[in-house]
Amino acid sequence: MPRRAAPMPGRQDPETAQGLGEFELIERYFSACGKRNDVLLGVGDDCALLRAPPDADLAVTVDTLVEGVHFSPSADPASLGHKALAVNLSDLAAMGAEPAWAVLALTLPQVNAHWLRGFSRGFSVLAARYGVQLIGGDTTRGPLSVTVQATGFVPAGEALQRSGARPGDLLYVTGTLGDAGLALRFSRGLNPDIQHPEVLQQRLEWPEPRVSVGMGLRGTASAAVDLSDGLLADLGHVLAASHVGARVHVASLPLGSEVRRYVAETGDWGIALAAGDDYELCVAVPAHLQSRVEDLGRKLGCCLTQVGLVERQPGLRCVAADGREILGLPSGYQHFASDG
Repeated sequence: MPRRAAPMPGRQDPETAQGLGEFELIERYFSACGKRNDVLLGVGDDCALLRAPPDADLAVTVDTLVEGVHFSPSADPASLGHKALAVNLSDLAAMGAEPAWAVLALTLPQVNAHWLRGFSRGFSVLAARYGVQLIGGDTTRGPLSVTVQATGFVPAGEALQRSGARPGDLLYVTGTLGDAGLALRFSRGLNPDIQHPEVLQQRLEWPEPRVSVGMGLRGTASAAVDLSDGLLADLGHVLAASHVGARVHVASLPLGSEVRRYVAETGDWGIALAAGDDYELCVAVPAHLQSRVEDLGRKLGCCLTQVGLVERQPGLRCVAADGREILGLPSGYQHFASDG
């Protein structure tokens, strides 16, 4: 699930498209998003008509982004269109699924032509990259929020799940951790000593779903999860579903230069372990398939770093380079943890 972003000051004056109704809005901005042969009828009718491959399982996911919770009022609409789809593609990647179709539900306070052009462009460019067709959805008036449901295909019985990790499996993560979390800290003025904030902001606003890696890990990984709420929280879901524990070596965590410098100066490993919004993958892999995973990373040009080991003893333990267990780490983001 997507994590929250820091609220930021007000949006610019909107460029409205007066008199543009719901159906005209859909036709103008979203009717031409993608084209697939398995879509018999797409945007514009009461339902889409689809033809799924007979030898595939369907993977279906949905995420909602809400203004002031997941993105700021001043967020670039193109980045928001990209991210709204990307967080769903990241879920499909964690299942080893090939993306296919998307449905969009968009709630708008008003029709803003400039905003809609940017949003649809960000959404459509990413959709085209992964062969996704927008097949329907809904638009309505209200506080700004974006909901996307995405569907993908997995060869029958080959989906990666959270429940397959076994003692002795190696734990790998893609990419780097903590960049988006540090970007949020910078946007709140909590850590002004950042040399390249634009690099961190790119990671926060334009996450890259690891679709090719997820598909490539079918038949190799024993379990997988996408990292939206932080490594500790999301790996914890795998351990609970698999009835195992794990040990994570924090010195092995893949960190970008800004996060590495921040951790060195503050000792705050929580930024990499629990800040979230990374949208990388964490996978468990049988030890005898280690070379296959590392070959895949090299082939796809994606860093796959071994960070720990699945253990029989329940619980998640983070250890420093000297073997000392690190205590008191945050658990990761939870939407309703502070309610009631």
